[in-house]
Amino acid sequence: MPDGKEWMSENLNLETPSSYCQEDSELNCRRYGRLYTWEAAQRGCQSLGGGWRLPTNDEWRQFAKHYGGVRDDSNDTGRAAYKALLTGGSSGFNAVLGGNREIDGKYARLEAHGFYWTASESDASHAWLYNFGRGGLMLNRHSDGEKQRAFSVRCIRD
Repeated sequence: MPDGKEWMSENLNLETPSSYCQEDSELNCRRYGRLYTWEAAQRGCQSLGGGWRLPTNDEWRQFAKHYGGVRDDSNDTGRAAYKALLTGGSSGFNAVLGGNREIDGKYARLEAHGFYWTASESDASHAWLYNFGRGGLMLNRHSDGEKQRAFSVRCIRD
C-alpha cells in the first residue's frame, strides 16, 4: 500500500473467543469476515504471527489520506477515500459493509456501515474506529467505539 505497510485486503475471519458472524451466519463470516470486540481484535491480529497487528488510529488516518482522507481531513467529507477503499475501488483494499454486533448481542447495520477497529484507545472503555458509511458515502473516524461492541478488523504489518 502507498504508506509502505502491508494491509490485509480482506477482513479478518479467524474464529477466536469474542468474535462473531453477523446474524450468527457462517455465510456472513465468509463474505464479511468476523466481528471482534476490541481485545479480541488485537489478539486475532497477533495470532497471525509474522509481525501482524491491529493498526493504530494514526496509521488508519495516514492510510486514508493517500486516498483523499477521512471526513475531517478532506475537502469532500471523505467521499474519495470511501470510494477508493471500498470493494471495487481503485486501492485494492476492498472494505466491506459488515455492520456490527452490539453489547446486548444484537446485530446491526449490515450493508449500511463497515466499522473497523484501531489499536488506539480514547479512554479505558473506548477505542478509535473507522466507519465506511453508505448513507453519506463517506469515510469517517470516531473516538467512541465501545470496546465490548464487535466490529470488523484489518491487520497490518511493517
